[in-house]
Amino acid sequence: MTNITVFGAGAWGCALALHIHKTGANVRLWARNPSARLPSGAMPRLRDHPLPADITVSDTFPVTTDLSVVVIPVQHLASVLPHLPQAPVLLCCKGIEQTTLDFPLEILARVRPDLKGAFLSGPNFAHEIAAGLPAAAVIAATQHETAQHIAEPISSPLFRLYTSTDCTGVQLGGAAKNVIAIAAGATMGAGLGENARAALITRGLAETGRLATALGGQPATLSGLAGIGDLLLTCTSPASRNYRMGLALGQGSRKEEALTTLPGVAEGVTTASALLSIARRHNVHVPITETIASFLSGSLTLAQAQDKLLSRPPGFE
Repeated sequence: MTNITVFGAGAWGCALALHIHKTGANVRLWARNPSARLPSGAMPRLRDHPLPADITVSDTFPVTTDLSVVVIPVQHLASVLPHLPQAPVLLCCKGIEQTTLDFPLEILARVRPDLKGAFLSGPNFAHEIAAGLPAAAVIAATQHETAQHIAEPISSPLFRLYTSTDCTGVQLGGAAKNVIAIAAGATMGAGLGENARAALITRGLAETGRLATALGGQPATLSGLAGIGDLLLTCTSPASRNYRMGLALGQGSRKEEALTTLPGVAEGVTTASALLSIARRHNVHVPITETIASFLSGSLTLAQAQDKLLSRPPGFE
């Protein structure tokens, strides 16, 4: 039996632990606060889906495992990586480290160059994965064999995993969609309508493609699960934390107020400024990302952000 450790007991970590358990693997769940486990057996962030009794929940880092599935927010990823055992790593956190502008696989290479790594992304909500509803995702690694090796023990007919070697495109898609989702939510919260949201999503995908090209990624990747698939889900569903964040902002809430209403981390809030810095470093024009970063920093009001995007001169698509 394969031994797999999931690091991180938020909603996504618990959902992946439940899914992996169903594949027949022996699953351990590392949690900062294992005592938070509810009498039902569930963890607080996914309270409607109890964990089976044979999933061990502990704050002790394991000495050995066959695969580490890391579901730690990107801003805290570097603090956990030194404690991982010697085994392949699947990173399941989307975003960019603010202090270094590194993507998750770059953080792994910097902190634990001794470990083989891959990155998981796609249109996946934790509560649906936990419920066993059908879904698909993509696993990216620099070597195709690594992606396949990591995908095999956790893939199933209900969670179909594709592989990619475009680590840049897959990681960028997973990060940028959260920023665009905040913009989409703000659009709907401000009452600008479905047409405006559709236009914003489309142009957001276009600027992500420009940035992918500049970073050495493949724009075609953004036509797949890690791009348009994840983007559409995150920009249209109230189950998306980033969309809900934008929705609250569009309705007039302050950033701090909106953040307190969320059940988890809205990665787009910290990703916006980091993504803008990367775009400026590579001289890529990203008007939606720039506007949202300025709006979140308080340098633009909602009305000013709206005017800035709508008053841009027409261009060639």
